[in-house]
Amino acid sequence: MGLGICNLSIVPVRISDSDKSEMITQLIYGDLFTIVEEKDKWTKIKSEFDNYEGWIDSKQFKRIDESDNIVIDNPTYSSDLVEFIENENKELITISIGSNISNINLLNHKYEGESISGKQNRDSIVNTALLYLHSPYLWGGKTPFGIDCSGFTQMVYKINGYKILRDAKDQATQGVTLSFIEESEPGDLAFFHNDNDEIIHVGIILKDNHIIHASGKVRVDRLDQSGIYNNEKNMHTHSLRYIKKII
Repeated sequence: MGLGICNLSIVPVRISDSDKSEMITQLIYGDLFTIVEEKDKWTKIKSEFDNYEGWIDSKQFKRIDESDNIVIDNPTYSSDLVEFIENENKELITISIGSNISNINLLNHKYEGESISGKQNRDSIVNTALLYLHSPYLWGGKTPFGIDCSGFTQMVYKINGYKILRDAKDQATQGVTLSFIEESEPGDLAFFHNDNDEIIHVGIILKDNHIIHASGKVRVDRLDQSGIYNNEKNMHTHSLRYIKKII
């Protein structure tokens, strides 16, 4: 039914066609998607990046045409926590880190901030992750103003040129499983499970047995064979299932 591009800073993607419906993820500026269905004032979309589906307000995107010169491969992303784009009326609009600025010409916008493109190394992954430190936890969020655990890991990898899926349980199907925590390197993903052995949490391994993850906020905690140890609570808060090497 056509293509669309997110022309706003942040757009909630909901599980059903209602403002009261649960937000399951977000589009951020420049995200591309396929239009799957239209219903009243709502549009069901499928994200180009990770094939995630949900409903957005039909007023919160711009239609684009397949004949447009759309950049999909090797995109360029904004790399500062917050930046600005300038619209055709020379008005400034804020955008958050990881916004796709490759197709800015389709929106008649201008961008002069810092950017990043292509596959980066582990150091870059760690440095990007640390930029999100203290960002509040938000179910379905993908920005420094609110982010969930898998949104955090996906965005960090996305900015550094790697595609991983949206939810922790799906990210856990990617990469190579390591046998021991000692084999891990900074930038690897650690996954955690509940009593039913379901993957419910994910974080990014740092050096010296630390992990950065979104739990209440994006925070750094200790990591051992049992899981995440929260020094403030003096207890393990998440049980380690396995570690995956993505790059």
